[in-house]
Amino acid sequence: MDLTLLERPLFYIGRHYVTFLGLIAFAGLFAAGVITARILQSQFVRRFFSRLKIDTNFTAIVTTILSLAALVFFTVSAINAAGIPLAWNAPLPAVSLSLLQIFLLVGLLIAVFWISSRTKRFLYNRFLIRSGLDRSLQYAIAQIVSNVVLVVGIFFVLENTGIHLSALTVFAGAVGVGVGFGLQNIASNFISGLVILAERPITIGDRVEVAGITGQVQQIRARSTVIRTNDNIAMIVPNTRFIDSPVTNWTYGDPRVRFRIPVGVAYNSDVNKVCEALIAVGSENPNTLKDPAPSVFLEKFGENSIEFELVVWSSEMSARPRRYRSDLNFAIDQKLREAGIEMAFPQRDLHIKSGVLKVEGVEFGTTKQSES
Repeated sequence: MDLTLLERPLFYIGRHYVTFLGLIAFAGLFAAGVITARILQSQFVRRFFSRLKIDTNFTAIVTTILSLAALVFFTVSAINAAGIPLAWNAPLPAVSLSLLQIFLLVGLLIAVFWISSRTKRFLYNRFLIRSGLDRSLQYAIAQIVSNVVLVVGIFFVLENTGIHLSALTVFAGAVGVGVGFGLQNIASNFISGLVILAERPITIGDRVEVAGITGQVQQIRARSTVIRTNDNIAMIVPNTRFIDSPVTNWTYGDPRVRFRIPVGVAYNSDVNKVCEALIAVGSENPNTLKDPAPSVFLEKFGENSIEFELVVWSSEMSARPRRYRSDLNFAIDQKLREAGIEMAFPQRDLHIKSGVLKVEGVEFGTTKQSES
């Protein structure tokens, strides 16, 4: 086979010609890049990163960036093999960075994000766990240090890859205008997140009510806070809601919470027996604290009932207040029935002192007998 035919120019791109062998080399290297990119996004590679104790989201980001980098690398190599020189060290058109510098920048940024994540994990799970500090304070410290490492690392990488921060002055001004108009919510949420971590009005594990959402705090992130409801639904709440809105924290400072259970009984009931029955219900519940002890208040003599209020304390059922109240109500109904105490219901008594009351259109005890 005459190889000279394969080496003849087929067409020209700029000042460079492309041969048939160059096209074969281009196709082969480009196909290798696609295959490598697919392999880097496979489950095998993801399991490898999971063994290194890297977060799932971070693993997805890393594998995606690596697959794109592999595709770019093989594509550039394929272009060079086709006969069109594309130097790795030469600056790209309209960009002062070369391909090699871009690859270095991407790799260093991935390393910075990984170091930031590992710093937070190391501080929270190993270093601060024996410090004696509150667990929520340990999380706040680890999160703040992680953010500092991330910001400092990004500035360091940009300075050492040829992107001087002084050249970003115009861009920074444009970003400042954008923050003032379109990105002010993101900026305010980020600052609110720092305030929450520093002031700690809420911490991990607290049960809170904010903006109509009730649940347990799972994560406090830079822009938002994750609250998991009792329906196992994760609600993403912007951090500004915890700063400019009223927040109910059921476990702030002291986990003990007082529950008030209203009870209405009929007027012919013995109030002492009612009080004893309600105290017994509160004391027999395993989730009720012994100190403070359950107590009962006679609230008022209502229109249809004598109204009592059972007051109990619990430190465990703040996460499930509806279940706790339901258990107490079931027990109250059973205890009052056993004591022969009648529950109240709406009723009216009509007293006629004098005169005649005429009733029309009402039949009492009428029966019809068939004629034989």
